[in-house]
Amino acid sequence: MKKIALSLSATALALAGTAALAHNHGGKHNPDADGDGTITQAEMEAHGAALFSRMDANGDGVVDADDRAAHRMEKFAEADTNGDGELSHAEMMAMHEARMERRSERREAREGHRAQKMAAHFERMDTDNSGGLSQDELKAMHEARGERRDGKRGKRGGRHGAMQMLRMADANGDKSVTRAEFDAALAARFAKADRDGDGVVSAEEHAAAKAERKSRREGRRQ
Repeated sequence: MKKIALSLSATALALAGTAALAHNHGGKHNPDADGDGTITQAEMEAHGAALFSRMDANGDGVVDADDRAAHRMEKFAEADTNGDGELSHAEMMAMHEARMERRSERREAREGHRAQKMAAHFERMDTDNSGGLSQDELKAMHEARGERRDGKRGKRGGRHGAMQMLRMADANGDKSVTRAEFDAALAARFAKADRDGDGVVSAEEHAAAKAERKSRREGRRQ
């Protein structure tokens, strides 16, 4: 059976979750199930298993062309509401409207999460709890923002980062990812981030892993 590569975005999210998502408490891709800012090995394994299971439609342990065909048929069947094997203009419009509604719901959820983060950020900056920000507090806020921007410069993401993650999981180099390769890469990523070996990736370990990646990038540029 010919195997095909897993979805790059989904694979990258799962494998990068131990570090990149340590403080992200929103979204279905987040392995931090209890939202406590840390990721345990159990959380990461459960997240990876659920992700792979969703993609492995026939449950044979490999994500291949049959699985992709099954997902396409499932989507088609959802849109073909009268079951005649074709999509009418009305069914196409309904499918489009449903997609737009889901996007709107996700956008509203992100905006709500953003508002909560902004409120928490303001509370942290308002060090004297006066309900407003003084010049000194604003200066401290701008300095902290500048440090964060410096830390993000040169960060590789998007499709390039996803390809790196996929290559890491593809142990035999056949341009595809089996469940065994997926689990092995997930375990290796977690073990590397979990520096003290206590089975939890803490905020401190997340920061250390991020600093190490930045140092490696800067070293390659020299």
